[in-house]
Amino acid sequence: MRGMRPRVFAAAMAAAGVIAIGAGCGGGGGGGATSGGTANLVATPGITEQVNKKIAAEVPSSTKSKGTLTVAADATYPPNEFIKPNSNTVIGMDADLGKALAEVMGLNADVKNVTFNAILPGLAAHKYDLGMSSFTVTKQREKEVDFVSYAIAGTSFYVKASGGPNIATIADLCGEKVAVEKGTIQADQATAQSKKCKAAGKPAVSLTTYPDQNGANLAISSGRSDVGMADSPPAAYIVAQSNGQFKLTGKPYGEAVYGIAMAKNSGLAKPVLDAVKQVMSDGTYDKIFKYWGLVKTGPSGCPCSINNPQINPTNVPVS
Repeated sequence: MRGMRPRVFAAAMAAAGVIAIGAGCGGGGGGGATSGGTANLVATPGITEQVNKKIAAEVPSSTKSKGTLTVAADATYPPNEFIKPNSNTVIGMDADLGKALAEVMGLNADVKNVTFNAILPGLAAHKYDLGMSSFTVTKQREKEVDFVSYAIAGTSFYVKASGGPNIATIADLCGEKVAVEKGTIQADQATAQSKKCKAAGKPAVSLTTYPDQNGANLAISSGRSDVGMADSPPAAYIVAQSNGQFKLTGKPYGEAVYGIAMAKNSGLAKPVLDAVKQVMSDGTYDKIFKYWGLVKTGPSGCPCSINNPQINPTNVPVS
């Protein structure tokens, strides 16, 4: 989920010995974005949605009059959202899906790169229409914004390939130095686990949070932290693109739904839900998830697609 500009990102990763080599294999390679190939993925090919007049009529007049759906994404979380090399363009699964949903609603998508922790406040302030940045839906977040569920993912651990600790479950974090992105569910999970560690008489988790996922990755590669936590598809991508420097450890856990976020009572929940159902029924949703490597089991922890989108789902974690 997160936010360095491309040249800064490349320089920082190079300094740490982690070279970004594109977003996996090409669309014809069959492996998806987390497989570790070298061809760049840019955008799902052949995605052009027709306006659904019924759904377009559901769009609030304040949004319809602009003609644009402003989508906020923290573009440091590939393959879900990241910056196209040598540009300022946000690409990835969320960007492609956001554009398809906008087309169904008769709008043009404007996908902006926004720091993850600033997206929900920005929605509440009506700075953006939607937040599509791998948001795990929680009861706490549902107090702040409305969600439409559209995907599912778990959490994975990754460590240095040489000398990294063996983390089988979250209980193994006691006494470990952990790096995560600020505002993520992984930060909450590590904090909760630290309390359990201390209650059991074990060393606490030494947790450091960073403004974006890149910062957490650099902390591990530099040795300041030993364990990284991220949603399973981005964690698999980080490992695949690390030139052998990182490895996954343990198995993905804690599957939870992703939600498209919007301001409370904005009037967008119904048209967004119906647009998600439309792209699911016409095959666009599957094309996007397949292109970005989010439909197969394997290192990514997927399939990450769902078939039952809902407004503010109730079977979600508290925080």
